[in-house]
Amino acid sequence: MSKVIFLADGRAGRRPASAEPPPPGQPALDRRARPLRDLRISVTDRCNFRCTYCMPREVFDSDYTFMPHSALLSFEEIAKLAGVFARLGVEKIRLTGGEPLLRKHLENLVALLAELRTPAGRPLELTLTTNGSALARKAVALKQAGLTRVTVSLDALDPAMFQSMSDSGFTPDDVLRGIDAAAEAGLAPVKVNMVVRRGLNDGQILPMARRFRGTGHILRFIEFMDVGSTNGWNLGEVVPSQEVLARIASEFPLEPLSSDAMGRVAERWRYADGGGEIGVISSVTHAFCGGCTRARLSPEGRLFLCLFAHEGHDLRAPLRDGATDDELAAMLAGIWSGRDDHYSEARGRETAASARKIEMSYIGG
Repeated sequence: MSKVIFLADGRAGRRPASAEPPPPGQPALDRRARPLRDLRISVTDRCNFRCTYCMPREVFDSDYTFMPHSALLSFEEIAKLAGVFARLGVEKIRLTGGEPLLRKHLENLVALLAELRTPAGRPLELTLTTNGSALARKAVALKQAGLTRVTVSLDALDPAMFQSMSDSGFTPDDVLRGIDAAAEAGLAPVKVNMVVRRGLNDGQILPMARRFRGTGHILRFIEFMDVGSTNGWNLGEVVPSQEVLARIASEFPLEPLSSDAMGRVAERWRYADGGGEIGVISSVTHAFCGGCTRARLSPEGRLFLCLFAHEGHDLRAPLRDGATDDELAAMLAGIWSGRDDHYSEARGRETAASARKIEMSYIGG
């Protein structure tokens, strides 16, 4: 029998509540006055890695049931929804997965999204997060289609450590070739994300800093988070960002960089000698819920308001029932205006700890 795991409560869902969209040029605001600025679109729930903190093989094995292609939103449907999101204030779209480059001809979707504009007439910022395995052969096509830049996941430079964490047939060199290809294609600056787990790959912090210092790429260290229900998270494996910074500063002095608190995820630092920039993402030890401006769209068209959510809103049904852009805008405004998500601030409370959450491989990181 095929194994399935929890993704979201009530997939069929109910038709979202409606509200009057904000005036043109004014972003939709949630109950905490957070604007809707960023949309993450997961284009597939499939991946060719089995990273232990995201898609552990003991769950996502050969018997696991992934979504059939017929269930996924088409590129045209994604672009239609993205255009409505842009009307409500979205300025940046990030394509995620699973591994988004497993979705065939993804550059065609990028080209559709590149035609969209904000109410002020500006093009959207289009980015993509990838494990880098297919990036070397796709970078040029993505850039030509209108992609702005990429973020690449890389948790270790040591081949054995990389194999242990990714549980794949790829090597760090495969990912590094993808990073080089992205930079050469103009998808820069490339951001490189490292999820740090104590006792596993925390010994790679300084080697990673040394490798990317002076390259123009931005290395970011992410605290191991309790995303989903299958990754075996425990607080003892979290390496606080302040410890990461202290380890790097012991060899390379650092200086803080300022950034807008609204929408900020990474705390930015630069090397004092001008060697470049790094970032730390501290969802566990220093929650940034108060500035979160992100919404997430799943591969089959469910809207989630938090990475740690346990329930989504079905947009595919009204979309395929023929809802107009105005009707969709009213639905989305109603959903966002009722948003009060702040899981990371509530982490540790019984309600937060016991809630079943969507898997990161389904909704994107």
